[in-house]
Amino acid sequence: MKYKEFIGIDVSKSVIDVVIYTNRLHSKFGNDEQGFDKMIAWLEKHIATGLEGVLFALEHTGLYSLWLSLFLDDGKYDFTMLSGLAIKRSMGLVRGKSDKVDAYRIAEHAYEKKDKLRLYQMPSKTILTLKKLLSYRERLVKERTAFLGRDKEYKTFLTKEENNVLFESHQRMIEHLNQEIQIVEKELYQLIKDDEVLHKQYSLINTIKGVGPQTAMMMIVLTNGFKSFPTWRKFATYAGIAPFPNESGTSIKRTKVSHLANKRIKALLSCCASTSIQHNPEMRLYYQKRIEEGKNEMSTLNVVRNKLLSRIFAVVQRQTPYVDTLKYAA
Repeated sequence: MKYKEFIGIDVSKSVIDVVIYTNRLHSKFGNDEQGFDKMIAWLEKHIATGLEGVLFALEHTGLYSLWLSLFLDDGKYDFTMLSGLAIKRSMGLVRGKSDKVDAYRIAEHAYEKKDKLRLYQMPSKTILTLKKLLSYRERLVKERTAFLGRDKEYKTFLTKEENNVLFESHQRMIEHLNQEIQIVEKELYQLIKDDEVLHKQYSLINTIKGVGPQTAMMMIVLTNGFKSFPTWRKFATYAGIAPFPNESGTSIKRTKVSHLANKRIKALLSCCASTSIQHNPEMRLYYQKRIEEGKNEMSTLNVVRNKLLSRIFAVVQRQTPYVDTLKYAA
Protein backbone atom coordinates (compact mmCIF):
# COMPACT_ATOMS: atom_id res chain seq x y z
CA MET A 1 0.00 0.00 0.00
CA LYS A 2 1.21 3.49 -0.84
CA TYR A 3 0.95 5.68 2.25
CA LYS A 4 0.11 9.37 2.05
CA GLU A 5 1.00 10.32 5.60
CA PHE A 6 3.26 9.07 8.39
CA ILE A 7 2.58 9.48 12.10
CA GLY A 8 5.49 9.23 14.51
CA ILE A 9 4.67 8.35 18.13
CA ASP A 10 7.11 8.54 21.03
CA VAL A 11 5.74 6.43 23.90
CA SER A 12 6.54 6.99 27.56
CA LYS A 13 4.95 5.59 30.71
CA SER A 14 2.08 8.10 31.05
CA VAL A 15 1.97 10.10 27.80
CA ILE A 16 2.52 9.76 24.06
CA ASP A 17 3.98 12.47 21.80
CA VAL A 18 2.46 12.43 18.31
CA VAL A 19 3.87 14.16 15.21
CA ILE A 20 2.39 14.39 11.69
CA TYR A 21 5.33 14.09 9.32
CA THR A 22 4.37 16.39 6.43
CA ASN A 23 3.46 19.49 8.45
CA ARG A 24 5.35 18.62 11.67
CA LEU A 25 2.28 19.26 13.80
CA HIS A 26 2.81 17.96 17.33
CA SER A 27 0.54 17.13 20.25
CA LYS A 28 0.70 15.19 23.49
CA PHE A 29 -1.92 12.71 24.78
CA GLY A 30 -2.36 10.34 27.71
CA ASN A 31 -1.05 6.81 27.31
CA ASP A 32 -4.50 5.31 27.87
CA GLU A 33 -7.66 4.58 25.88
CA GLN A 34 -9.09 8.07 26.44
CA GLY A 35 -5.85 9.61 25.22
CA PHE A 36 -5.81 7.35 22.14
CA ASP A 37 -9.37 8.43 21.23
CA LYS A 38 -8.31 12.07 21.50
CA MET A 39 -5.29 11.36 19.29
CA ILE A 40 -7.50 9.89 16.55
CA ALA A 41 -9.86 12.89 16.71
CA TRP A 42 -6.89 15.28 16.51
CA LEU A 43 -5.43 13.44 13.50
CA GLU A 44 -8.76 13.41 11.67
CA LYS A 45 -8.99 17.17 12.18
CA HIS A 46 -5.50 17.90 10.81
CA ILE A 47 -5.21 15.32 7.99
CA ALA A 48 -7.45 16.44 5.14
CA THR A 49 -7.45 13.05 3.39
CA GLY A 50 -8.56 11.17 6.52
CA LEU A 51 -6.80 8.25 8.16
CA GLU A 52 -6.89 5.95 5.14
CA GLY A 53 -3.41 5.72 3.68
CA VAL A 54 -1.83 6.68 7.01
CA LEU A 55 0.96 4.66 8.63
CA PHE A 56 1.52 4.88 12.39
CA ALA A 57 5.09 4.27 13.54
CA LEU A 58 6.21 3.78 17.13
CA GLU A 59 9.22 2.41 18.94
CA HIS A 60 8.83 -0.95 20.64
CA THR A 61 9.01 -0.11 24.36
CA GLY A 62 7.55 -3.26 25.93
CA LEU A 63 4.72 -2.65 28.40
CA TYR A 64 4.59 1.10 27.70
CA SER A 65 3.68 0.57 24.03
CA LEU A 66 1.43 -2.48 24.59
CA TRP A 67 -1.89 -0.66 25.09
CA LEU A 68 -1.32 1.64 22.12
CA SER A 69 -0.47 -1.26 19.82
CA LEU A 70 -3.60 -3.13 21.01
CA PHE A 71 -5.69 -0.01 20.33
CA LEU A 72 -4.28 0.41 16.81
CA ASP A 73 -4.73 -3.28 16.09
CA ASP A 74 -8.36 -3.27 17.28
CA GLY A 75 -9.05 -0.16 15.18
CA LYS A 76 -7.57 -1.82 12.06
CA TYR A 77 -5.03 0.99 11.64
CA ASP A 78 -1.81 0.22 9.77
CA PHE A 79 1.14 0.50 12.13
CA THR A 80 4.72 -0.64 12.46
CA MET A 81 6.88 -1.21 15.54
CA LEU A 82 10.44 0.04 15.12
CA SER A 83 13.69 -0.91 16.81
CA GLY A 84 15.21 1.88 18.86
CA LEU A 85 18.67 0.93 17.56
CA ALA A 86 17.49 1.11 13.92
CA ILE A 87 16.07 4.61 14.47
CA LYS A 88 19.22 5.78 16.25
CA ARG A 89 21.52 4.50 13.51
CA SER A 90 19.41 6.01 10.73
CA MET A 91 19.68 9.50 12.26
CA GLY A 92 23.47 9.77 11.95
CA LEU A 93 25.21 12.31 14.20
CA VAL A 94 22.60 14.37 16.06
CA ARG A 95 22.54 16.74 19.01
CA GLY A 96 19.79 17.29 21.54
CA LYS A 97 16.82 15.17 22.54
CA SER A 98 13.16 15.69 23.45
CA ASP A 99 9.99 13.63 23.17
CA LYS A 100 8.70 15.89 20.39
CA VAL A 101 11.95 15.56 18.43
CA ASP A 102 11.99 11.79 18.97
CA ALA A 103 8.42 11.50 17.62
CA TYR A 104 9.41 13.43 14.50
CA ARG A 105 12.51 11.27 13.99
CA ILE A 106 10.34 8.15 14.21
CA ALA A 107 7.98 9.58 11.56
CA GLU A 108 10.95 10.57 9.40
CA HIS A 109 12.46 7.08 9.68
CA ALA A 110 9.13 5.51 8.66
CA TYR A 111 8.92 7.84 5.64
CA GLU A 112 12.47 7.11 4.50
CA LYS A 113 12.09 3.33 4.95
CA LYS A 114 8.47 3.11 3.76
CA ASP A 115 9.26 0.61 1.01
CA LYS A 116 11.02 -1.78 3.38
CA LEU A 117 8.91 -1.57 6.52
CA ARG A 118 6.61 -4.44 7.46
CA LEU A 119 3.29 -3.91 9.20
CA TYR A 120 3.33 -5.19 12.74
CA GLN A 121 1.40 -8.39 13.31
CA MET A 122 -0.03 -8.35 16.82
CA PRO A 123 0.61 -11.56 18.79
CA SER A 124 -2.38 -13.48 20.13
CA LYS A 125 -3.49 -12.90 23.72
CA THR A 126 -2.05 -16.29 24.64
CA ILE A 127 1.40 -15.40 23.30
CA LEU A 128 1.28 -12.00 25.06
CA THR A 129 0.48 -13.75 28.35
CA LEU A 130 3.20 -16.35 27.75
CA LYS A 131 5.71 -13.57 27.13
CA LYS A 132 4.89 -11.82 30.41
CA LEU A 133 4.97 -15.07 32.40
CA LEU A 134 8.28 -16.17 30.87
CA SER A 135 9.85 -12.82 31.80
CA TYR A 136 8.46 -13.14 35.32
CA ARG A 137 9.78 -16.70 35.64
CA GLU A 138 13.21 -15.50 34.54
CA ARG A 139 13.23 -12.85 37.30
CA LEU A 140 12.17 -15.43 39.90
CA VAL A 141 14.95 -17.81 38.81
CA LYS A 142 17.54 -15.00 39.05
CA GLU A 143 16.35 -14.13 42.55
CA ARG A 144 16.50 -17.80 43.59
CA THR A 145 20.03 -18.07 42.20
CA ALA A 146 21.06 -15.01 44.22
CA PHE A 147 19.64 -16.48 47.44
CA LEU A 148 21.28 -19.85 46.76
CA GLY A 149 24.64 -18.16 46.20
CA ARG A 150 24.43 -16.13 49.40
CA ASP A 151 23.24 -19.19 51.36
CA LYS A 152 26.29 -21.14 50.15
CA GLU A 153 28.64 -18.32 51.16
CA TYR A 154 27.07 -18.00 54.60
CA LYS A 155 27.41 -21.74 55.22
CA THR A 156 31.06 -21.57 54.20
CA PHE A 157 32.12 -18.65 56.38
CA LEU A 158 29.52 -18.42 59.19
CA THR A 159 28.48 -20.79 61.95
CA LYS A 160 24.86 -21.92 62.11
CA GLU A 161 24.63 -21.53 65.88
CA GLU A 162 25.39 -17.80 65.76
CA ASN A 163 23.48 -17.08 62.52
CA ASN A 164 20.47 -19.37 62.72
CA VAL A 165 17.94 -16.64 61.79
CA LEU A 166 19.95 -15.74 58.70
CA PHE A 167 20.15 -19.37 57.52
CA GLU A 168 16.48 -20.13 58.18
CA SER A 169 15.33 -16.94 56.46
CA HIS A 170 17.30 -17.82 53.32
CA GLN A 171 15.89 -21.36 53.30
CA ARG A 172 12.33 -20.00 53.58
CA MET A 173 12.93 -17.57 50.70
CA ILE A 174 14.41 -20.31 48.50
CA GLU A 175 11.48 -22.65 49.22
CA HIS A 176 9.00 -19.84 48.54
CA LEU A 177 10.67 -18.97 45.22
CA ASN A 178 10.65 -22.65 44.25
CA GLN A 179 6.90 -22.76 44.88
CA GLU A 180 6.29 -19.55 42.87
CA ILE A 181 8.35 -20.85 39.95
CA GLN A 182 6.32 -24.08 39.95
CA ILE A 183 3.05 -22.09 39.92
CA VAL A 184 4.22 -19.97 36.98
CA GLU A 185 5.44 -23.03 35.05
CA LYS A 186 2.15 -24.81 35.62
CA GLU A 187 0.27 -21.81 34.17
CA LEU A 188 2.67 -21.66 31.21
CA TYR A 189 2.08 -25.32 30.35
CA GLN A 190 -1.68 -24.91 30.74
CA LEU A 191 -1.73 -21.92 28.36
CA ILE A 192 0.21 -23.93 25.77
CA LYS A 193 -2.05 -26.95 26.23
CA ASP A 194 -5.23 -24.89 25.77
CA ASP A 195 -4.06 -23.58 22.36
CA GLU A 196 -4.12 -26.37 19.76
CA VAL A 197 -1.69 -24.71 17.32
CA LEU A 198 0.84 -23.66 19.97
CA HIS A 199 0.62 -27.05 21.68
CA LYS A 200 1.41 -28.76 18.39
CA GLN A 201 4.43 -26.50 17.85
CA TYR A 202 5.59 -27.01 21.44
CA SER A 203 5.33 -30.81 21.14
CA LEU A 204 7.22 -30.87 17.82
CA ILE A 205 10.08 -28.73 19.12
CA ASN A 206 10.49 -30.98 22.16
CA THR A 207 11.14 -34.00 19.90
CA ILE A 208 14.59 -32.52 19.14
CA LYS A 209 17.29 -33.89 21.46
CA GLY A 210 18.85 -31.12 23.52
CA VAL A 211 15.95 -28.68 23.20
CA GLY A 212 13.95 -28.28 26.40
CA PRO A 213 10.50 -26.92 27.35
CA GLN A 214 11.67 -23.38 28.24
CA THR A 215 13.48 -22.99 24.92
CA ALA A 216 10.42 -24.29 23.06
CA MET A 217 8.18 -21.73 24.77
CA MET A 218 10.64 -18.89 24.18
CA MET A 219 10.89 -19.78 20.49
CA ILE A 220 7.10 -19.71 20.15
CA VAL A 221 6.89 -16.31 21.87
CA LEU A 222 9.78 -14.63 20.02
CA THR A 223 8.66 -15.87 16.60
CA ASN A 224 4.99 -15.02 17.28
CA GLY A 225 4.03 -18.64 16.69
CA PHE A 226 6.56 -18.86 13.82
CA LYS A 227 4.84 -16.06 11.87
CA SER A 228 7.36 -13.24 12.25
CA PHE A 229 10.46 -14.92 10.79
CA PRO A 230 10.22 -16.52 7.33
CA THR A 231 13.38 -18.62 7.73
CA TRP A 232 15.60 -19.92 10.51
CA ARG A 233 18.49 -17.89 9.09
CA LYS A 234 16.57 -14.65 9.73
CA PHE A 235 16.00 -15.73 13.31
CA ALA A 236 19.67 -16.72 13.66
CA THR A 237 20.60 -13.12 12.86
CA TYR A 238 18.08 -11.88 15.44
CA ALA A 239 19.48 -14.32 18.03
CA GLY A 240 23.07 -13.28 17.32
CA ILE A 241 24.33 -16.70 16.22
CA ALA A 242 24.59 -16.06 12.46
CA PRO A 243 28.26 -15.74 11.43
CA PHE A 244 29.12 -12.80 9.17
CA PRO A 245 32.39 -12.08 7.31
CA ASN A 246 34.66 -9.58 9.03
CA GLU A 247 37.32 -8.50 6.55
CA SER A 248 39.61 -5.50 6.16
CA GLY A 249 42.39 -5.39 3.59
CA THR A 250 44.69 -8.38 3.73
CA SER A 251 45.30 -8.51 7.50
CA ILE A 252 41.80 -9.29 8.83
CA LYS A 253 39.91 -12.18 7.29
CA ARG A 254 37.51 -14.04 9.56
CA THR A 255 33.86 -14.57 10.37
CA LYS A 256 32.18 -13.74 13.65
CA VAL A 257 28.76 -13.33 15.20
CA SER A 258 27.33 -9.93 16.09
CA HIS A 259 27.03 -8.66 19.67
CA LEU A 260 23.66 -7.19 18.65
CA ALA A 261 21.38 -10.03 19.68
CA ASN A 262 18.52 -11.21 21.82
CA LYS A 263 20.69 -12.37 24.70
CA ARG A 264 17.96 -14.48 26.31
CA ILE A 265 17.40 -16.83 23.37
CA LYS A 266 21.13 -16.84 22.55
CA ALA A 267 21.90 -18.10 26.07
CA LEU A 268 19.13 -20.73 25.87
CA LEU A 269 20.41 -21.99 22.50
CA SER A 270 23.93 -22.19 23.97
CA CYS A 271 22.61 -24.37 26.81
CA CYS A 272 20.75 -26.54 24.29
CA ALA A 273 23.91 -26.94 22.20
CA SER A 274 25.96 -28.00 25.24
CA THR A 275 23.27 -30.49 26.29
CA SER A 276 23.01 -31.85 22.76
CA ILE A 277 26.79 -32.39 22.55
CA GLN A 278 26.68 -34.37 25.80
CA HIS A 279 23.56 -36.47 25.24
CA ASN A 280 22.95 -36.63 21.48
CA PRO A 281 25.36 -39.16 19.86
CA GLU A 282 25.05 -37.49 16.45
CA MET A 283 25.98 -34.03 17.75
CA ARG A 284 28.71 -35.45 20.00
CA LEU A 285 30.36 -37.19 17.01
CA TYR A 286 30.06 -34.05 14.90
CA TYR A 287 31.56 -31.90 17.66
CA GLN A 288 34.45 -34.30 18.32
CA LYS A 289 35.25 -34.59 14.59
CA ARG A 290 35.51 -30.82 14.15
CA ILE A 291 37.67 -30.43 17.25
CA GLU A 292 39.99 -33.20 16.02
CA GLU A 293 40.29 -31.32 12.73
CA GLY A 294 41.57 -28.33 14.67
CA LYS A 295 38.41 -26.22 14.52
CA ASN A 296 37.76 -23.67 17.24
CA GLU A 297 35.55 -24.92 20.11
CA MET A 298 33.35 -21.82 20.24
CA SER A 299 32.80 -21.74 16.47
CA THR A 300 31.88 -25.44 16.61
CA LEU A 301 29.45 -24.78 19.45
CA ASN A 302 27.91 -22.01 17.32
CA VAL A 303 27.50 -24.43 14.40
CA VAL A 304 25.60 -26.77 16.74
CA ARG A 305 23.39 -23.85 17.86
CA ASN A 306 22.53 -23.15 14.23
CA LYS A 307 21.86 -26.82 13.52
CA LEU A 308 19.40 -27.00 16.42
CA LEU A 309 17.70 -23.78 15.32
CA SER A 310 17.29 -25.05 11.75
CA ARG A 311 15.73 -28.25 13.11
CA ILE A 312 13.31 -26.28 15.28
CA PHE A 313 12.05 -24.37 12.24
CA ALA A 314 12.02 -27.54 10.10
CA VAL A 315 9.80 -29.61 12.42
CA VAL A 316 7.33 -26.74 12.81
CA GLN A 317 7.17 -26.02 9.09
CA ARG A 318 6.87 -29.71 8.14
CA GLN A 319 4.49 -30.41 11.03
CA THR A 320 6.29 -33.70 11.70
CA PRO A 321 8.46 -34.75 14.67
CA TYR A 322 12.23 -34.83 14.40
CA VAL A 323 13.61 -38.21 13.31
CA ASP A 324 16.98 -39.31 14.67
CA THR A 325 18.50 -40.77 11.48
CA LEU A 326 21.70 -41.91 13.21
CA LYS A 327 20.03 -44.86 14.92
CA TYR A 328 18.87 -46.13 11.50
CA ALA A 329 22.38 -45.94 10.03
CA ALA A 330 24.09 -49.20 9.19
